[in-house]
Amino acid sequence: MGDPKKSKKRYARPNRPWDKERIDSEKKIKQTYGLRRKREIWKAETLLSDYRRRARELIANFDEEKSKILLNKLSSRGLLDKTATIDDVLDLKAEKLLDRRLQTIIVKAKLANTPKQARQFIVHGHIKINNQKIKTPSYIVKINEEKDISFASNSSLQKIFVPVEDKTETKTEKKEVSTPKKAETKVEDVKKEEVKIKNTETKNTKDVINDIKADPVIKEEITAVK
Repeated sequence: MGDPKKSKKRYARPNRPWDKERIDSEKKIKQTYGLRRKREIWKAETLLSDYRRRARELIANFDEEKSKILLNKLSSRGLLDKTATIDDVLDLKAEKLLDRRLQTIIVKAKLANTPKQARQFIVHGHIKINNQKIKTPSYIVKINEEKDISFASNSSLQKIFVPVEDKTETKTEKKEVSTPKKAETKVEDVKKEEVKIKNTETKNTKDVINDIKADPVIKEEITAVK
């Protein structure tokens, strides 16, 4: 018996703490999912390793009832399809579980613009599932709960929040309309400059010819030729 006040660790640290490839991959995962610390990745990997261990035990000692219970549990959480088998449990990765977090699903449902913003909404009590506030971003959302995710009734975000996609679409439309005009004006400016250069060249050549003709020696030679 352990101390009831001290909770048991729900994750295992990596065996090689200074592995560069693992550190780089964890940084990317942390940025894409908006995680606060790498500990959340380790929790997901520990939970999946527990599922894989149970699957290996069921493969070795086949029990149809226990295997159905495990597969139904994973399929209800969206980690596996309904047609999956026990062997498919061994192929699960941490990204699959991170995709089912409430923080990630809120972004997919367009209730938040970024994962960090989604985390803020959850922690501040703006999100509810089935009329119940959820304040844990790591909550694993079941498939039948996705349609019931919304802002809380007393949340101010129902009137204030606007998805970013609406703004980006208007900006891209403006850019697409303005770019051809800019290109046309640039072409016209280049043509005008070319005409100016030609005019200046012709003027310079005419001035040189007039200066040459104005020379008295050259005048005498021209009259002699005539």
